[in-house]
Amino acid sequence: MSSLKRLLKGQRGITGLETAIILIAFVIVASVFAFVTLSTGLFSAERSKETIFAGLQKAQSNLELHGSVVLTGATDSDTDGDVDQGTLTFQLALAAGGSPISLDPAATNSRVVMNFTDRDGRVEDVTYTAVDIVGDGDTMLEPGELFTITIDLQGDPVDTTDDLELSPNERFTIEVVAPQGGSMLIARTLPPAIDPVVDLH
Repeated sequence: MSSLKRLLKGQRGITGLETAIILIAFVIVASVFAFVTLSTGLFSAERSKETIFAGLQKAQSNLELHGSVVLTGATDSDTDGDVDQGTLTFQLALAAGGSPISLDPAATNSRVVMNFTDRDGRVEDVTYTAVDIVGDGDTMLEPGELFTITIDLQGDPVDTTDDLELSPNERFTIEVVAPQGGSMLIARTLPPAIDPVVDLH
């Protein structure tokens, strides 16, 4: 017992100050770790949100069809039973939250492209005109504006590769490809008898 007392006689216990220093060190390390963890989590959540919004912007179309698709001036010039003269007309507006889009057919980049598909095949980048019904006079489709799109079945007078023909009971699709957002498909079926003016609803 006396030897144990002698052994412990020169030992000092941990003071309150040393305990406080160790406790503060633990708190600081834990705070730094928590800050790093939270920062990483917030950064990851922000990146995930950006990815989701980018995906939605790519997937959803910026354009909306307003009203009917109307075939006017339908004529069978070579009497083969197919309509080869006339125009397809429809109206486009921006979807809710959509960004302005150029409807200038003469633009060389960042413009809307129209593709036509029927049972005879696919014609890409068909000739069209765009006229604003409600707008400020330019070729930018902006929120609150409405444009009439007209596709001539004869296409370019010089280049006949984009000439279109429509047959009775034929189903055709116009693909409206905008520079931003998803494509919009307009699919219609012609009636058994094609009048000079046909409302395709």
